[in-house]
Amino acid sequence: MLINGAICPNRELIDALDRLKIGEALYQNDLLLAANTDDNGVRQFANLKKSNTFTKINFPHQITLIKYPWDIFRNTADEIKNDFELLTKGRTSADIKDNYTRTYNDSQIFIEEGVEIKAAILNAEKGPIYLGKNSSVLEGAMIKGAFALGNDSVVNMGTKVRGDSSIGPCCKIGGEVSNSVLFGYSNKAHDGFIGNTVIGEWCNLGADTNTSNLKNNYLPVKVWNYNSESFYPTGMQFCGLIMGDHSKCGINTMLNTGTVVGVSANIFGAGFPRTFIPSFSWGGAHGFNTFILNKTFETAELVMQRRNQILSKVDRDILTSIYEKSAKYRAWEKRKYNEI
Repeated sequence: MLINGAICPNRELIDALDRLKIGEALYQNDLLLAANTDDNGVRQFANLKKSNTFTKINFPHQITLIKYPWDIFRNTADEIKNDFELLTKGRTSADIKDNYTRTYNDSQIFIEEGVEIKAAILNAEKGPIYLGKNSSVLEGAMIKGAFALGNDSVVNMGTKVRGDSSIGPCCKIGGEVSNSVLFGYSNKAHDGFIGNTVIGEWCNLGADTNTSNLKNNYLPVKVWNYNSESFYPTGMQFCGLIMGDHSKCGINTMLNTGTVVGVSANIFGAGFPRTFIPSFSWGGAHGFNTFILNKTFETAELVMQRRNQILSKVDRDILTSIYEKSAKYRAWEKRKYNEI
């Protein structure tokens, strides 16, 4: 069974996949959703649209498709609600033992075993709140749903979560977070604001990093698009930061509306840097150099060791491939090849 990885699953889709026979492909209009193949079918899959090998089956129900990076935060609230029902059905939440924590709409709050909560406010009136195993919500944190906190993650003291946010496993968040998604092992542990933002894995935002998610003229936001190699209209008034894996920024970093940061970038210094920062860039508003691979590997290894993880050969191969493919976006290399 081969499934379009951009689709968020729902019950109707799962039922349709269960019924799909070998040699059949599931479509919605011209969009390929899935195909049930034999060994030959796997080899033919790349040319599936040009082939009559598969019988086309129509899928009439609504689907959620992640076509652009901003679709991740735009659909987060709905997907948290869907996942909340699946994760909690027929189960009982662990109790909140702290007398100083205040909750609203308890039926939409689910706490896994091992969660630590101290003097926090959990408001699930606008959406569910899910706290994963061994996660922590520390003193003075205020959380509004929809919100999901991954296993072993921490909401630091005084954090303000303004809803519709999903935090992956082994993350730390602090300051103010609104309609944002952090993938696993990333930190925004200090004061500062992120909104309408997607942060990849193994990222770190320095203290008092702030992202703009609204232009001063209130016009729709444009962001860098790799397919068109130009700035693409999102059609949205609110769009913050899109940051790739292993990227970082220093203290007091200021990021403009709709900033796109590639993989393994390091941003620091005063002023607003450009709104498209290519992978393996080192610098800020004053200019950029190239963060070469062996230094990237050294940093990634140190960061991952702190979480008892290993930078594998597969990881190195992926980073190497991105380094090579992204070279054309590092315009300064054409003028003078500077490396850090």
